[in-house]
Amino acid sequence: MKSHQTDRKKRLILGGVIAFLLAITPFLFYLYKYAPDDSKVWKTPLGTIESGRFNYVQSYIHALFTKITFVIITSLWFISSRDWWKWAILIPLTMFLFQLIGVINYQEKFIDEFDFWYALPIIIPTLLTLIWIGNEINKTIGDIDLREELEEELEQYDTT
Repeated sequence: MKSHQTDRKKRLILGGVIAFLLAITPFLFYLYKYAPDDSKVWKTPLGTIESGRFNYVQSYIHALFTKITFVIITSLWFISSRDWWKWAILIPLTMFLFQLIGVINYQEKFIDEFDFWYALPIIIPTLLTLIWIGNEINKTIGDIDLREELEEELEQYDTT
């Protein structure tokens, strides 16, 4: 019975982390409003942010956190999905990762046309890590579900 409570606690914590990440995404999306709208440099307690090829830091922060928000949401969707079609989520996720790398690499002239080959060394490990995390979570959740079913069936036999 104790393992049953521990599994529920793990599930609750995992669900809480996912819910928290999803809940903060709107705040990340609007973080750009705190950046100066008429400056090419923004000095923050965490460091200095430069606008690169963007006209102003606010434009850079907006583009950066828009891409980060979509990467977080699609990553969580992929990791938490138990449907057979979850692999299709990797297509938009890959596109968002390409765009994010294009924004971070401010040397690029066209942000959303970042070259596929430059992004591969970052995209492949990221996608492999997400696939591994998704499989581990699904395996853990499947084990928990199976254990709950077994305990319920055992309880039925114990009461008869």
